[in-house]
Formats: sequence, C-alpha cells, structure tokens
Amino acid sequence: MGKAHALALASQGATVIVTDIDAKDCQPVVDEIKSMGNKAVCFKMDVSDKKEVDKVFDEAIKEYGRLDILVNNAGIFIPKPALEITEEEWDRMLNIDLKGMFLCAQRAAREMSKNKWGRIVNISSVASGGAGVGFAGAAHYTAAKGGVIGLTETLALEWASLGINVNAIAPGAIDTPMVDAAKMTKEVMKAMLESIPLRRIGRAEEVSAAVVFLASEEASYITGATLYVDGGWLAA
Repeated sequence: MGKAHALALASQGATVIVTDIDAKDCQPVVDEIKSMGNKAVCFKMDVSDKKEVDKVFDEAIKEYGRLDILVNNAGIFIPKPALEITEEEWDRMLNIDLKGMFLCAQRAAREMSKNKWGRIVNISSVASGGAGVGFAGAAHYTAAKGGVIGLTETLALEWASLGINVNAIAPGAIDTPMVDAAKMTKEVMKAMLESIPLRRIGRAEEVSAAVVFLASEEASYITGATLYVDGGWLAA
C-alpha cells in the first residue's frame, strides 16, 4: 500500500519522500515517480528507532525546507496464536505498528506546526477492536491497530490548534503481501469474501484515494476520524 500511496500523492503534484527499512525496496518507487516527471527521494528508515526517524526527518527538512503531509503506513503482520506469542514478538509488533507511528507523527507535527498546516494519515485496520473485526492469531496486531485509532483521536484533539489534522484509515482485506502473510486457507478466504458485501478483495489504489482525500484541503473539516475502506465488511 505504501507504494500506491506514494504514487497517488505524486500524481497530485506532491514531492514524495519514500522510506523503508530496506532502501532497495523503496528506490524502485522513487524511480517510477521520477519517470512520471515528479520529485521523490528514498531514505532507509526503521520507524521504531527514534534516532533513525529524527535523522531522516532532519535530512528531508534540510533538502525541502518543510513538511506538509505524513502517511504512517509502515507495519508488519506475523500471525501466531496468542498462547504462543513471545514477549519479543509482541514488542516487535507494537514497536513497528504503533510506536513507530507515534514517533513519526510527533516529529512531523513539530515541523508542520511551524507553518500552521499539516495532514497526518495513520493506516489502521478493520482488525482494530470496538466496531472492528477480530482475527485469530492476531492478538499483537489487533492491539497495535486499535492503539492507532486511539492515538489518532488524541493527537487530533491536541494538534487541532496547530493547524494539523490527524485521521486514520482502516482498510479491510486488501490485495497486498500482508494478506499472503496471513496464510489463510481457501476455506477461510471464501468465508471472509462472503462476509464482504462487495464480494472481493480491495485494491491498494482504492485505499490511496482515501489517503489523497484526507491529505487535501477538501478534508479541512475532518480530523480525529477513522475512514473504513472495507467493501462494506463492517456494515454486513
């Protein structure tokens, strides 16, 4: 999804900074954006490492002078029964899927507040508790994604006076490698599709359309919200 978000924002004229824990995975995205005639740069960044986050933000601000939009998309999903999750596995999931979002949002807000304008979009999931969908083998993942929604609402309250809107997008089943990581059997996949009114897996580009909207001036009166892009899953 990160690739789709980067391309969608670039298509609207944004200069895009693409990051990944492995730089070779984000460079092809930068190359594709440049082939479109738009500006982009790639940085290696581990979102769970504050020093590395600060270093990348420092370099980005030095190069471009300001920051307007942050899309917090980094995340992992390694399914495992709750009784078997180790402390190390729990910490890794929360560090990347939740702590990393806070570190990036906090640093981004410090830059955005200088211009009294900013858009932060946090990628959560329908597997986030409350009105969300539970998944067996995902105790650590759902805890993190539920935390993302709570974090989003609190940051929206605190940073509204700074001119920063903070929202979340909760995708349903989207055709990405993370769906493959869930290792669902054909029977489980069939049952899941039957619970989705549109009867299909979503495309990353369909989530990106929501990202572009929430990052735009048209979404100026939306903050603290969670937009579900799930094919009607929660409505079923």
